[in-house]
Amino acid sequence: MFWSAALAADSTPRPTTLDDAQKSATNAAGWVEENWSTWLGIGLRIALILIIAFVLRSVVRRAITKLIERMNRTAQAVDGTALGGLLVNVERRRQRSAAIGSVLRSVASFMIMGTAALMILSALQINLAPLLASAGVAGVAIGFGARNLVTDFLSGVFMILEDQYGVGDTVDAGVASGEVIEVGLRVTKLRGDNGEIWYVRNGEVKRIGNLSQGWATAALDVQVRAEEDLDHVRSVITQVGVDMAKDEPWNERLWEPIEVLGLDAVYLDSMIVRVSGRTMPGKSLGVERELRWRIKKALNEAGIQLVGRPLDPELQTEGVDPSATTAAPSALSNPDSPQSTAASPLSSPGGPAATSSATVPPPAQK
Repeated sequence: MFWSAALAADSTPRPTTLDDAQKSATNAAGWVEENWSTWLGIGLRIALILIIAFVLRSVVRRAITKLIERMNRTAQAVDGTALGGLLVNVERRRQRSAAIGSVLRSVASFMIMGTAALMILSALQINLAPLLASAGVAGVAIGFGARNLVTDFLSGVFMILEDQYGVGDTVDAGVASGEVIEVGLRVTKLRGDNGEIWYVRNGEVKRIGNLSQGWATAALDVQVRAEEDLDHVRSVITQVGVDMAKDEPWNERLWEPIEVLGLDAVYLDSMIVRVSGRTMPGKSLGVERELRWRIKKALNEAGIQLVGRPLDPELQTEGVDPSATTAAPSALSNPDSPQSTAASPLSSPGGPAATSSATVPPPAQK
């Protein structure tokens, strides 16, 4: 259409005389007069597309922002309550919502502005088939070359959307474990027990265990001697749990009373008693250490002996068989026995052993 006409006008030879210049100006004015309505229509269409795209983008981004703010207000409303302490962390919820909002705003802007760009090119009567074909081939090539990057990005998006873990959680990601210090769309940073920082790609995480959600279990084994009274052992450990649940800060970290589950194993000289209790998530190790400390002190005060502790002298001498310390008779104890003679060391040259050996007749000659 008008592009071909414009190219044809540009291809006309340059005027060499005044009449030719006047004729060219007249033709150009006529061409502009004929096509100004087309130009105006295309310009208005492009302006309308841009206005609608920017307005729609602003509305969608504002709606996403309002949704994120409502999520944050819901988290702040339950902050400080029992439900908020168990399920909601305001800072973690804020970071998660901010990440989700950023992803949604970016996706919305890309889709709206990309569609507007294609509509503008179509309004300019540019053939989009080669462009779309080239974009498809380039997308496939980029997808093959950056498939790990795409996998990491998509895994990070779903991790954030599903709230699998957040900043401050203690997780076991298989390839590394520690406290989460940063959650990104491609990489998650973990702080290990020794202070090291692990950079874990989200696409490499096949399974993950969150140790900071819900509740944790403090479990330990108490190994006592087989002669101890089980009822007495149970009562002592139960009293330790009751006393511990009344002291600070264990009254907040213990969510259920300490329970003696029973015998976990029985051996000839010992028994293993399993003790368990439900604790605040992430606090089970501290509860286990304090519980071991208190149980050990209580068992010592109650006179209950643990395996490996030396017995009292009265218990060591009581019921001992005297014949158990008597050595069995041996042929070597008699110096005249053949075994003792054969085991006696050789004497020095010139001694009795040498004299006796000299009297032995030599072997007969053939």
